[in-house]
Amino acid sequence: MKLLEELQQRLGLTYLFIAHDLSMVKHISDRVAVMYKGRIVELAESEELYSNPLHAYTKSLLAAIPVPDPKIESRKKLIVHEEATKADPYGLDRSQFVEVNDGHWLAVANI
Repeated sequence: MKLLEELQQRLGLTYLFIAHDLSMVKHISDRVAVMYKGRIVELAESEELYSNPLHAYTKSLLAAIPVPDPKIESRKKLIVHEEATKADPYGLDRSQFVEVNDGHWLAVANI
């Protein structure tokens, strides 16, 4: 990862980094797109997304990041998303991608 960061700085490279490890994504990314079932549900600058997640799925993913302090980790509240019980729990089949803040995009269900 250090080599990728160094090359990015030195050569002005852009990467498309796909991962499930959101702590690593935060470390390496300037912008983050969160996908659920193959569709982007939230897109924002890294700092904005991690400090102000708006989509329920993004919130559940961020809540699942382990904290390296056992006392904090034991008190942490996980956010469970509605997954298998519904075909489309977030209304993605009837959603639009809307800019809700400057550069912060969100899939919003049209009901």
